Amino acid sequence: MLNTIGDAAGKIWHYLDQNGSSSVTKITTETEISKNDMQRAIGWLLKEDKLNIEVKGRIETLSLK
Repeated sequence: MLNTIGDAAGKIWHYLDQNGSSSVTKITTETEISKNDMQRAIGWLLKEDKLNIEVKGRIETLSLK
């Protein structure tokens, strides 16, 4: 399980590095990471202080620090 979450965190980081800030929904769709793994990986990246989250209404946007 830890490897799965770490792999998902890596995919998110690389996606944001290549594409800039994006919504959680868009990243989930384009990377094909499951919703559960996406939320776990976001937590991982937040704990490592590598991620910003901006919430506007119902849209969560992620970007790298």
